[in-house]
Amino acid sequence: MRKISLIVLNWNGWEDTFSCLNSIVKAEISSFTMEIILIDNASNNLPLTRISRYKKLAQNNGVNLIFIQNSVNYGFAEGNNIGIKKALVNNADYIMLLNNDVIIDKFLLKNLFIAAEKEKSSSIIAPKIYFAKGFEYHKKRYQENDLGRVIWYAGGIIDWKNIYCFHRGVDEVDGGQYEKSEATDFASGCCMFIPRRIVEKIGFFDRRYFLYFEDVDYCLCAKQRGFKILYAAQAVLWHKNAQSSGNVGSSLQEYYQTRNRLLFGFKYGKLRVKAALLKETAGFLGKSKVKRKAIFDFFSGNFGEVKT
Repeated sequence: MRKISLIVLNWNGWEDTFSCLNSIVKAEISSFTMEIILIDNASNNLPLTRISRYKKLAQNNGVNLIFIQNSVNYGFAEGNNIGIKKALVNNADYIMLLNNDVIIDKFLLKNLFIAAEKEKSSSIIAPKIYFAKGFEYHKKRYQENDLGRVIWYAGGIIDWKNIYCFHRGVDEVDGGQYEKSEATDFASGCCMFIPRRIVEKIGFFDRRYFLYFEDVDYCLCAKQRGFKILYAAQAVLWHKNAQSSGNVGSSLQEYYQTRNRLLFGFKYGKLRVKAALLKETAGFLGKSKVKRKAIFDFFSGNFGEVKT
């Protein structure tokens, strides 16, 4: 029977993590075996008693929960790399990365597994992702019965001219407009279903990113090696957006988005795109202290976690 290793990365977000685990242990897993690899990135106030309780809850549902506590905060990229390496040692056929601030549909894993088996391990697969109720960008835009059906991700789009990455369908109420499973530019790191074969071919996340753009970078690496990125419309979950990095538009988010966009653009962009990035970057220097630091760090090769 095939095995899925599901990796959940936590950093000072235990309440979200436990809600996520509650939804995972209720998932339909009759077609495969599953283990949960719970990784903590040096959080404060480690709730060991509650973690033990969830280990028992998982075991009662036929799932092994492995807990790994890191001594420092490795960020999204390297934190998940630690989990991926553990999954490989444990002979996982599929590795699923899952944000801790999500609630999964009961049939999410089953539908991703079916899609992966159909693809014969040739694709990284992402589900349809909704905003969790109350976490929409534009809360006053929607009717009560729209909540829970507002799209956060229904496929990824890379604007190569400007080096921006977009979520298809974001802020739209789901009316069946994205019900076709199809190839897409990138899978969101919020939930990535990765066959072992792909990890063995391309390796791990680029730790320089620390946070943001590492998922898009990984998808580009996979595509360069002949693999595909697939949006699977029938698999769904709900996301409490931007919980790990603060609110949308926070200085932390602004820093990593700025620095890592440059890293990604100079790694993959054509010459004229790089020239445009340089011109745009010069215009940022006098406008934002956060962006200025991000730009200086990029050009000085200061990657990983921002030092404040």
